[in-house]
Amino acid sequence: MRLAGWCEPQARWNRFRAVLAACLLAGVSLGAGAQALPPELQRAWQATRLPLSSLSLEIREAGGPVIARIQADQPRNPASVMKTVTTWAALSALGPDYVWRTRLLSDPGARVDEQGTLQGPLYVQAGGDPWFRQEDLWNLLRELRLRGVKNLSEVVVDRSRFGDVAIDPGDFDDAPDRPYNASPDAMMVNFGATRLVFLPDARSRQWVPLLDPPTRNVRVEGRLEWQDGTCKGSPVVAADVRPEGPRSIIHVAGKAVGSCGEFSVYRLAGSQDDHFEALFRLLWRELGGTLARGIRAGRVPARATALAWHDSPSLADVIRQINKHSNNVMARMTLLTLGAELNGPGATTDSGGRAVRQILKNQGVDTTGWTLDNGSGLSRQGRVTARGLAQMLDVAWRSPLMPEFVSSLAISGVDGTVRRRLRSEDTRGQAHLKTGTLRDSRALAGYVRGASGKRYILVSLVNDPGAAAVRPFDDALVEWLAAR
Repeated sequence: MRLAGWCEPQARWNRFRAVLAACLLAGVSLGAGAQALPPELQRAWQATRLPLSSLSLEIREAGGPVIARIQADQPRNPASVMKTVTTWAALSALGPDYVWRTRLLSDPGARVDEQGTLQGPLYVQAGGDPWFRQEDLWNLLRELRLRGVKNLSEVVVDRSRFGDVAIDPGDFDDAPDRPYNASPDAMMVNFGATRLVFLPDARSRQWVPLLDPPTRNVRVEGRLEWQDGTCKGSPVVAADVRPEGPRSIIHVAGKAVGSCGEFSVYRLAGSQDDHFEALFRLLWRELGGTLARGIRAGRVPARATALAWHDSPSLADVIRQINKHSNNVMARMTLLTLGAELNGPGATTDSGGRAVRQILKNQGVDTTGWTLDNGSGLSRQGRVTARGLAQMLDVAWRSPLMPEFVSSLAISGVDGTVRRRLRSEDTRGQAHLKTGTLRDSRALAGYVRGASGKRYILVSLVNDPGAAAVRPFDDALVEWLAAR
């Protein structure tokens, strides 16, 4: 193949490299027949000063032809754009009305005596609900109290829906107390995070810290300095968790303006097991219940009697939380749920990944070169291709489930992770997008409505130490498509 006359064997290597880069920038795909980018997009890319080798791009009309394609078969780390893969696979396989159920059960034939004592253990059958909150647990235990149960001998928690899926929250970036690093768990409550509330006491000019939930295993040390003045945004304070044996200390420091009023920070102050046990004990005691012994792991016996249960919001609602706000642990839990539903209990990230591949294969999506490790994109190993991801988005667009999936993505200039981007009159509200951000990775994928009324699919993946520089180029892509 000849490239503008410069690809003869006698051409100098440096001239060949320069022309090859120019050809690729113009959209020439060696043997793939891609279309050219317009001059304004070429200029936007050149302004990033990133090497073209770092970019994979595919733009196509939804349900129609490819408009631009650059290195679209090169596997790249998509960062949080990986969440679109997990959520679409779940939505298409499980349906928008799928719910997670958490149940409380007793031994077959067990009775509650006149004093409210339940014969035998109380079993908690964990459903892997990714959005199980403190108030949901309170309501579930309240249902138990309404049925006359007051005194429990012991509590047995059955987490067998998932296998051994616990992770070290510090493995990814050495920040084990940050909620985005939370470990998945079949009996997760509030993502396993403790809320640290700071209340302003203007009279004494002090910040009063409160723990929610207040537990004996976590305490607060240090203090915030009170400052006068005008509040210029949410205070940024240091709140670091320091383990001390079975307990944790949250050490706080910094300054906060009193006029900002009450504010909160969230931290992981223990394992998911410990968090659930502390919260269960606290809420059960507040409801007037007693617990004679402890809380342990175990299995629900066959033919156990259901006493009370809680159903999560629908999957359609859950994926909005995952995609609009890029919730990592919820995405991990959704991947594990796919593994459990399609490959049986004891789900792992491996069985969840196999489920996703099978779902996409059945839809005709090419996943060659993909690595599906945890479903959230909070990973250095995850990989997808721009071509395959664009195929998946096209399948979703032509599906009856398109409205549910598209509405889960952030709206340009309106909400989610792009609420502060693309806010001009021409782009605000015109795109549904998922962003991805890691140290050496930036990604953007989704749908853009053009001025003509046509919808366009966009996938941009950049892996490079300077990947942050691609943001103006990605915004230019959306602006260009919105004007078509």
